[in-house]
Amino acid sequence: MIGAGAGGLAASIDLARQGVAVTMLEQAPTPGGKIRVDTAGIDSGPTVLTMRWVFESLFHDAGTTLDACLTLHPAEILARHAWNDTERLDLFADTDRSADAIAAFAGSTEAAGYRAFCTRARRVFETLDQPFMQAQKPSMLALTATAGLVRMAGISAFATMWKALGEHFRDPRLRQLFARYATYSGSSPFLAPATLMLIAHVEQRGVWLVEGGMGRLASALAGLAARLGAVQRFNARVAEILVRGGRTSGVVLASGEHIESDAVICNADCAALADGALGLASRRAVPPTRPEDRSLSAITWTLTAPTGGFPLDRHNVFFNRDHGAEFDTLFRRRGLPAEPTVYVCAQDRGLPGQQPGRRMDRLLVLINAPAGLDPSPKEIGQCATRTFDQLRRCGLTVDPGAMTVTTPAGFAAMFPATGGALYGRAVHGATAAFRRPGSRSAMPGLYLAGGSVHPGPGVPMAVLSGRLAAARVLRDLTSG
Repeated sequence: MIGAGAGGLAASIDLARQGVAVTMLEQAPTPGGKIRVDTAGIDSGPTVLTMRWVFESLFHDAGTTLDACLTLHPAEILARHAWNDTERLDLFADTDRSADAIAAFAGSTEAAGYRAFCTRARRVFETLDQPFMQAQKPSMLALTATAGLVRMAGISAFATMWKALGEHFRDPRLRQLFARYATYSGSSPFLAPATLMLIAHVEQRGVWLVEGGMGRLASALAGLAARLGAVQRFNARVAEILVRGGRTSGVVLASGEHIESDAVICNADCAALADGALGLASRRAVPPTRPEDRSLSAITWTLTAPTGGFPLDRHNVFFNRDHGAEFDTLFRRRGLPAEPTVYVCAQDRGLPGQQPGRRMDRLLVLINAPAGLDPSPKEIGQCATRTFDQLRRCGLTVDPGAMTVTTPAGFAAMFPATGGALYGRAVHGATAAFRRPGSRSAMPGLYLAGGSVHPGPGVPMAVLSGRLAAARVLRDLTSG
């Protein structure tokens, strides 16, 4: 197993519980992959846990329960949104409460549009859940055959998200809000398919806060894999995938150590394979990703600072005044927007007993950025000024002090050959999701897991990818 991200950990659990000898090799000192925690205990990667049933199934099949290994709290407020210091809107896990909030914010017609949008998002999820997300490597033809032409027509697979949102919302602020779901896969709402609105339904089924932070999830997954017998080696970078007789036969570590194996699961971004970062022999295992097809990256700041003026919740979004210009800059000009939309995760908010008010907050502040960008220190400073000015415009004061910044170049160093893209390929066009590699690569004996492969990015989707990879390995090994 190359990589101890969520996909690799899930695959290790499923294989180890079946009696397969598993050795996991991770170049970092801790498990988690993109689930990162900085030295102050601040979540610096994924901050949202959804699709709880995916994790419950994984733990149940391994002979335990999710609740026995983690403490999760349901988020009452999915996210708090602001456009300036007076225009604010909370979305709730309860659809009726959200509709009431939208009615107060933008009127009853928009609330009715929201309810219709929720119905449509549920229909998209139900259509794609089994035949796409949980399938080994679906195609548009196979999906249409399974779901039926009528259901496929009903999910607007060939419409853009932006066009579909216009059928539900006239208020430009609401279109801007729900268009942000495209960025969950590092994509533009003007190019992404309307099917990504299923994310809204996923969130309505529950957003969960992990007590102690998302790092606890990675630790719980790694702990379960270890208890089942998986060997875990950290600070162990794989330099090359060995190929003998046209199939994978093991790996070579950067230390020079050779490890033989019957199968290798690569839980790195598949761009690393195509780029030759894991050896020239395995380059043909997956098709390359062109730089222009990469998903978004980000610039993030982690800090502990006093905050005031805005009632922070766990998840907060501060919108800019020209979202069209933002996405044009990110995807066409490949630069940083003059006025970004800013996401702030306030890690000390939202849990029972955590009280609002002026205080020291552990914060992750994030803006979208194009992959491949390597801004200078001056440009990073100017970007920070614009970002925190945007927060002040919306009423949030932050006295940042010392901050840890990560740029696309920093993410590229952590995840080789990606250019810093955090979600694999961008999901642009109706068929983009089908262009992600499946769990079985083009090279016999080499399998794939993680957010850059099917079914896509996000922690629960990466777990599904790991389970699909493990199932494929077991099937191939037992069939000879």
